[in-house]
Amino acid sequence: MQNQQQLQTLMQVGQISGSLSFNGNTSKEDEEMSKSALSSFKAKEEEIEKKKLEVKEKVQAQLGRIEEETRRLAIIREELEALSDPMKKEVSTVRKRIDIVNKELKPLGQTCQKKEREYKEALELFNEKHEEKVNLISRLMELVGESEKMRMKKLEELSKSIETIQ
Repeated sequence: MQNQQQLQTLMQVGQISGSLSFNGNTSKEDEEMSKSALSSFKAKEEEIEKKKLEVKEKVQAQLGRIEEETRRLAIIREELEALSDPMKKEVSTVRKRIDIVNKELKPLGQTCQKKEREYKEALELFNEKHEEKVNLISRLMELVGESEKMRMKKLEELSKSIETIQ
């Protein structure tokens, strides 16, 4: 979206510089304006990328802290449960197994979604090709019908010309 706006701005600058050159200004001025617009565009792009990286780093730092806090809270939860639950070991084992299964489920879910997308794309392509085939068969039938009509007409003409000869 932002790149489109920047391209539109550059296009507008190009239109303005183009209209100025028709008004009698030199092409050097046009080049300078173009270079200025391009350098401004590049500077803005670099600034955007820099801010994007800063935000990304902040997010990564926050995620790291969140993961650490999550681990700490899990340890605290296990200690609390150990105080009140006599079946602590079994519960802990089951919870750990649930965590492992959850980690295994995530890539499987992603694989399923990918396969579903591939299936839908393949089905869509299949339907398009099938429709194209049906259209081609229809066209073939039309051509065959026209060819038969033309051949019958020609045969009739030849037949008439043979009759007129006799």
